[in-house]
Amino acid sequence: VQDESKLTEVDMAIHRWYKRELAKKHGLNIDDLSVSKDGGESLIMRVHRLVAQRNAKARLEAASRADRPISEDEVYQTLTEWAFARNPNRVNVQPDGQDWVWSDTLGLIRDRLGDIHLTKPTKSYPEVTMLINKYLFDRLPAEARTFKWTSLNLNCNYAAKLHRDGNNFGPSMIKAFGEFTGGELNYWPEDDRATDKLERLKQKDKVQLDLKGGLALFNGNSGHSVQDFEGSRYSIVYFTIGAYDKAPQEAKYGLGDLGFRVPASDEDPRALLRAPRGYGSKGGGDGKSPAWRYWEASKVDAAAAKSTAKWTPVMGKAGDMDCTPGLGKRPVASAATGPGKRARAK
Repeated sequence: VQDESKLTEVDMAIHRWYKRELAKKHGLNIDDLSVSKDGGESLIMRVHRLVAQRNAKARLEAASRADRPISEDEVYQTLTEWAFARNPNRVNVQPDGQDWVWSDTLGLIRDRLGDIHLTKPTKSYPEVTMLINKYLFDRLPAEARTFKWTSLNLNCNYAAKLHRDGNNFGPSMIKAFGEFTGGELNYWPEDDRATDKLERLKQKDKVQLDLKGGLALFNGNSGHSVQDFEGSRYSIVYFTIGAYDKAPQEAKYGLGDLGFRVPASDEDPRALLRAPRGYGSKGGGDGKSPAWRYWEASKVDAAAAKSTAKWTPVMGKAGDMDCTPGLGKRPVASAATGPGKRARAK
């Protein structure tokens, strides 16, 4: 409804009844179902997200009690409960013939006005964000333990067309979830953006990575796409925005609260992956590290079950973030040495 002034008393009565029934059906407090006009959420989206938040909190508590990692199934269940937004802004990934995709960003973002801040869903549904962050932290391979990220892209049921990310800092980690076939990541690791025409990238130069079967670390600023698939497919991309170090200190504290790992101001973006060498050229790249990395899910899951690494989000000055009403406070860290360790203020 674009103009609520046109609603009749009967319309409003039906809406109140519907709201009560939704709250009753899903075991929610009706006062929590209020949606702000600038939040981009419908009532039904709010309900689904509150359920995802409540269940994510329970999953985190269960994992903590058992001193175990978050499982792939727990992430998958959380993604199926989450209500994705119709996102018209990711034009570079939209398949031909579509003018929006199911996609949300959690964590840090730089908006079109240049403001750097945490997205509203990040603050409204903190345990969803924390569960997704803990999933990766629990199974970071030894050779990627220094991987950092400030943001998450959650995607549902679309095959991203060939594109390059804007200006990410350092590499991205990606994993797909669901019951589907196909959906591999097509990646051109030596794409140094020497050409602005993506269609000039050759099929023979791509590598194809099975995201359902494992974790992939890649350079999102090089060309990549998603192979066509059948079934229900979700994906999560862990990445750092290029302007991360210009974020307000309060936003950086907020990232630490939620288990993000903020890069230091002097972080080396090439520490884990070398620069692309370009096609048809012998130059570029330092040769000391690969252009991409891949780990089978079964192996990182097994390592996660044996790991003694402790996930300890840091409660900073943003500890009073606007979290979802009535769903509990986030855990206070026992130490400041985990994934949320604050970057040095500059």
